[in-house]
Amino acid sequence: MTSQPLIDCLQYANWSETIFRQMREGGVHAVHATIAYHENFRETVLNIEAWNRHFEQFPELIFHGRTGDDVRRAAQEGRTAIFFGFQNPSPIEDDIGLVEICHTLGARFMQLTYNNQSLLATGCYEQDDTGITRFGRQVIAEMNRVGMVIDMSHSAERSTLEAIEISERPIAITHANPHWWHPALRNKSDIVLRELTASGGMLGFSFYPHHLNNGSNCTIRDFCGMIAQSAERYGVGSIGLGSDLCQDHPDSVVTWMRNGRWTKQMDFGEGSASAPGFPEPAAWFKDNRDFSNIAQGLKTVGFANDDVAAIMGGNWLRFYDNSFGPPQS
Repeated sequence: MTSQPLIDCLQYANWSETIFRQMREGGVHAVHATIAYHENFRETVLNIEAWNRHFEQFPELIFHGRTGDDVRRAAQEGRTAIFFGFQNPSPIEDDIGLVEICHTLGARFMQLTYNNQSLLATGCYEQDDTGITRFGRQVIAEMNRVGMVIDMSHSAERSTLEAIEISERPIAITHANPHWWHPALRNKSDIVLRELTASGGMLGFSFYPHHLNNGSNCTIRDFCGMIAQSAERYGVGSIGLGSDLCQDHPDSVVTWMRNGRWTKQMDFGEGSASAPGFPEPAAWFKDNRDFSNIAQGLKTVGFANDDVAAIMGGNWLRFYDNSFGPPQS
């Protein structure tokens, strides 16, 4: 009998056999893995080559996921399907033809921007949000055509609302929390989340301390209580998990995430001048073996078993089925 799917819709870890084995210990069937932050197309191909080596070295643990059926296969075989995604549109450079090429190579998610203004949209740290650009409208249409999910996790308000409106297919915010729960600039307004979920889109709740109420000291009850309130506002069928797990990275990687090549100064982003590195994780989620804490926490705040299963992966699986190929006629 196939177990219920467990899907984490965003991780950016320092990938290793240790982490892949922790995925298996935690019963994780699918992970959306960031394979590009600021890389151009050729650099992204090198990252795919590195993943191919992982797939070759550890076939009993992981394989490249491309469709929802690969999640089911992972559950049946006791492995983890890895789905590629970009946290920036830099891999497509200024060439719309690269959208289809990247999809062919396995990319299934792409953020239209990462914090800053991009060629496609405005990031959440810009002062002026000018919305989706002319190029952005064309890229959204192409992503809709081939089956690549538009991700607005790091985008500003107007740009996010316009992406929801322009896209002919539901979009995702793979890793963020409601702004009404914790006012991090990166968390999303009630207006955005209502529009997102009303259009069939998905929200993945982030465990990253800068997105949490009380940061690293956030309790599992507070976090799962937020999920319960979100289910009441937006419907239990529109929510899932996107942990934003950044496991085993040195603090220097934060500099790459935030700075890329665009500045010579340290951009502290969601951190502070006194704590520029990775924050200490919350006690209830340090690695992939801790997903059972989330499931138990959801039950503690009153979710029925079917709703827990939906939040832990069932909702994402339905979204994957509908999103990773050409539109269904």
